[in-house]
Amino acid sequence: METTPTPPRATAHTSFVAIGDSFTEGMSDELADGSYRGWADLLAARLAALTPGFRYANLAVRGKLIAQIASDQADSAAAMRADLVTLVGGLNDVLRPKCDVARVCATLEEAVARIAPSCGQLVLMRSPGRRGPALERFRPRMEQLFSHIDDLAVRYDAVVVDLFASQPLGDPRMWAEDRLHLNAEGHRRVAEAVWQALGYPAQEDWNAPLPPAVRPGWSTRRAGDLRFAREHLLPWIGRRLTGRSSGDGRPPKRAELLPYEV
Repeated sequence: METTPTPPRATAHTSFVAIGDSFTEGMSDELADGSYRGWADLLAARLAALTPGFRYANLAVRGKLIAQIASDQADSAAAMRADLVTLVGGLNDVLRPKCDVARVCATLEEAVARIAPSCGQLVLMRSPGRRGPALERFRPRMEQLFSHIDDLAVRYDAVVVDLFASQPLGDPRMWAEDRLHLNAEGHRRVAEAVWQALGYPAQEDWNAPLPPAVRPGWSTRRAGDLRFAREHLLPWIGRRLTGRSSGDGRPPKRAELLPYEV
């Protein structure tokens, strides 16, 4: 289901702050130099092209749980008093073996309550999910979180972009080899979805169906599974067992609200 866009704004946004985890940092939309771009950077570039002096900050850090987003990013985002703030978080929590979803929802609301009064427009999201057995295992938790996000949007006058309902964004072809993060095409579609939800004229159909998939052979699938386990799953399990995170010690992607050059 594609989110119905709000009416176009009378004036363009002049500043944008993005907060969250790896999804907002831009993994795994990798550039030639090894850095990540992602939907927030793509959206910022579009907004900057409309408004001279446009400013952008991205406080997201991979691996962060909602409590860390609320404690480390929410107040900073609120203090920047931007025209636009996007807040996406909580999915890292609900995908863990044990999770108090009610606590996750309450913490998310604490962050929303701090940010909403200080920004022109707050955007929340129903995060996309890669279709498959793993998604079905966690679907009840995700739907509980997303229902709360819908409620927060009503009470705090936020825009919700429903990416979870998108069949194309759930297609494995939209995801990187780690099976946790969108690839470049996935991030591009998310940027377009947020753009339209803000009331800007559509540049394309972000929810356009993909062509029929060609199922790879058994040996190709098994080789891919083994590569995934070796390069991504086992390191992830190791971090969980030792209490480490991929974002430990990592600074925000773009810590200050500064002019953004396209």
